[in-house]
Amino acid sequence: MTLKLKTAALALVLISSVTVAFAKLPKGVEKVTTVEGISEYRLDNGLQVLLFPDQTQESITVNITYHVGSKHENYGETGMAHLLEHLVFKGTPNHKDIPQELSERGAEPNGTTWLDRTNYYETFAATEDNLNWALDLEADRMINSFIAKKDLDSEMTVVRNELENGENSPVRVLMQRLMAVGYDWHNYGKSTIGARSDLENVDITNLQGFYKKYYQPDNATLIIAGKIDEEATIKKVDKYFGDIKKPKRQLPELYTEEPIQDGERKVTIRRTGDVQVVGGLFKTPAGPHEDFAAVQVLSQIMGDSQTGRLRKELVENDLAASAGGFAFQLAEPGALLFMAQVAKDKDLAKTEEAFVNVLEGVAENPITEEEVERAKIKLLKGIELSFNNTQSVALQLTEWVGMGDWRLLFLNRDRLEAVTVEDVQKAAEEYLVNDNRTLALFIPEEKPDRADSIARLNKEDVQKMLEGYTGREAVAQGEDFDASYANIDARSERTTLSNDAKVVYLPKKTRGGSVVMTVKLDIGNLQDLRNVGVVPSLTSSMLMRGTDKHTREELQAEFDRLKANVSVSGGTTSTSVRIQTVKENLPKVLSLVEEVLKKPSFDAKELEILKKQQVVALEQQKQQPQSQVFRQLSQHLNPYDPSHPLYSMSIDEQIEAIKAVDVDSLKSFHSNFMGASDADIAVVGDFDQISLQQQLDDILGDWNADVDYQRIKQSVADVEAINKFIDTPDKAGAAFAAMTKIALSDQHPDYPALEMANEIFGGGFLNSRLATRLRQKDGLSYGAGSFFRASSEDENALFGAYAISAPENLPRVELGFKEELERVLKDGFTQEELDKARDGVLQNNRIDRSKDSRLVSTLAGNLDLDRTMEWSKEYEEKLKALTLKDVNEAFRRHIKMDNISIIKAGDKAKLDAE
Repeated sequence: MTLKLKTAALALVLISSVTVAFAKLPKGVEKVTTVEGISEYRLDNGLQVLLFPDQTQESITVNITYHVGSKHENYGETGMAHLLEHLVFKGTPNHKDIPQELSERGAEPNGTTWLDRTNYYETFAATEDNLNWALDLEADRMINSFIAKKDLDSEMTVVRNELENGENSPVRVLMQRLMAVGYDWHNYGKSTIGARSDLENVDITNLQGFYKKYYQPDNATLIIAGKIDEEATIKKVDKYFGDIKKPKRQLPELYTEEPIQDGERKVTIRRTGDVQVVGGLFKTPAGPHEDFAAVQVLSQIMGDSQTGRLRKELVENDLAASAGGFAFQLAEPGALLFMAQVAKDKDLAKTEEAFVNVLEGVAENPITEEEVERAKIKLLKGIELSFNNTQSVALQLTEWVGMGDWRLLFLNRDRLEAVTVEDVQKAAEEYLVNDNRTLALFIPEEKPDRADSIARLNKEDVQKMLEGYTGREAVAQGEDFDASYANIDARSERTTLSNDAKVVYLPKKTRGGSVVMTVKLDIGNLQDLRNVGVVPSLTSSMLMRGTDKHTREELQAEFDRLKANVSVSGGTTSTSVRIQTVKENLPKVLSLVEEVLKKPSFDAKELEILKKQQVVALEQQKQQPQSQVFRQLSQHLNPYDPSHPLYSMSIDEQIEAIKAVDVDSLKSFHSNFMGASDADIAVVGDFDQISLQQQLDDILGDWNADVDYQRIKQSVADVEAINKFIDTPDKAGAAFAAMTKIALSDQHPDYPALEMANEIFGGGFLNSRLATRLRQKDGLSYGAGSFFRASSEDENALFGAYAISAPENLPRVELGFKEELERVLKDGFTQEELDKARDGVLQNNRIDRSKDSRLVSTLAGNLDLDRTMEWSKEYEEKLKALTLKDVNEAFRRHIKMDNISIIKAGDKAKLDAE
């Protein structure tokens, strides 16, 4: 379906909405409307442009959305939209190596395909040169992408590998089957990845025709968000896109409508696996429909993983390990989808019965005011917090553009606020009915109860909803923050609490008054942590599951009310708290966090739920190739004795350890080990520093552990290299991994050179030596790369490589890895590779400093290491000073083929058959 506005509707919008205009727009450019800080323009070739300036950012996101997705594919063309997405990265006459260009500029890019749309985006450091490059790139590949037969030949196998890897997931497979059985005629029932036979047989001329038909300015929306000047940016857009001619072809309207479902359906999948899953799908109105806000609230009430009815009935009654659900919000009538995962030794029939009773039992168990209010708070919190991040908004807009109009984002928010308990009850009684359910076999019934009110909306319906709509005032802007190392140090203030806990503050005005914070508690020592097993991690996981004043559900509801995202995570030697909220709510959020840290309830029922969830997740990993290769390599390279805190357990050992944990062991660990005397605390954003310092001292300044903290040193073990294979029967995907340990820290003179070597060999975006060989050239792997990380305190570094593939391709993957590594060791890297990789890393570092959520972690880490941003600045100077000789010699000095351990995992039967 084309999303081009009709002439009459566009005229009406222009007459009613245009309130602000620049002194002079480029010829052929019209300003359409502005809603809450986002301005829409239209070029005379039909291109829609959305600009969202945010001077608080040091980055820019360019996101182009094409109004074409998998629903536009014809018979024999399934997966074409997604396959084309891959080929558009293969270059143009003016941009021959797009992955290389993206890496050189330190960009964070991706392309995604969904049912209604396809998009390509890149986030990069905010410079005029970068913006010009991005606009030139997107304009060029809109109409000049190669879409060549040679690229199709290699990329088809990559996409096929992506399909195969997805086939390993029981949840993903079940979801695809539910959609396929739930939809009779509409293409929403077909997976975006496509049918294997279509992928393997697609004709290049069909792909080229698909590209020329849909990749045109009148079928695209260009979104630019971040640190931009609106007037200058629209002129740049006109410069790069204005000369592209509007095509003469007319895109046809899609007219297939899914008939009203006339009875429950069921699909059964029988495959090797370690977890049972029950799922249900119920048809719903389209995303733009006025009733859809009530459907969203209903989805939250039923499917929220923390507070939903499914969780209460299934998880808390030991009928499932986890349960949840979500709504497909689409341009045409979509669906609600719910799932529950069940341990393989449980009776699935009991779960299935309870599952259906919960979802279709609203007549006997009506929706409550409390449930509606809690769901609305959580949904609206997510919308509000997302607007503090322009990149997030830029990507969100893609979905609403796909649904028909970007302003639906705001209209849907308004509708959510107005939803009542009666609206949700009506939606539940209309859509959560047996005749509208896809779960089981088709069974005729005497008294059909059908959801016959669902109707497809057309473009005129959507435009009528939005006539005269202007939205609200834009979110308050923050300051234009200089994210240089020197300025971050100059603006930061370090202090301590009464117990010597370290704190660093970086106050600045932020968009929407946002503030982020991290608290890292270092705990224990080698002797006292021996034989603790999984108790520390389970203790951390239980902290957010209830306190002496709030249940798990109440706790989450209160954080939602305070517009706060709070998470607690931990391992054997530390526990970390991450907080995102707004300035006015920070004091209350911290008071609640104090309760979480100091007064956890360690409820026995919640512990059993957590243990079951973790056991089921581990059972799934047993037959997952990627999980197995990395776990077993870690065990081999880190051969600690079983009593050691850093011992890497086997899956079976970890399951038994989890099952053995009881409430008393958690309470004892919390009482003895938890405290803040060795805490590292970082705060970035909009806050009152004086009052925050006092509150932190009141909360943490006298909270000390009984057990002293002493860092556990790590070293490189003397182990022989191995090469082994793990059989994972009936898995369509396979995995390859290679690793070696190196005795150096990030203070070693060779560390900068090794980071650059890794970036060239397996880092970057699809342009590394390894990705170029295994994905771009050989077409064996959807994901291939390498990694390198070194301790800041111990001489303990890790270099590794990975790839996924089909089982029968594992020998070629291993050969490709070895040949590329030997080629580097023999011939070295090139000066061009070094220059481009170094520039990309430096630009990406700038993006990291400009994102508060990343910067706060860096500042906390610097506290722990007694470093400032000056260390990072000096490290960058070392990167800049590297010569090609430095990089090649360091790589040869530390990386030896004979020292590398390799493990592969996959279906042996498929490997042997090949």
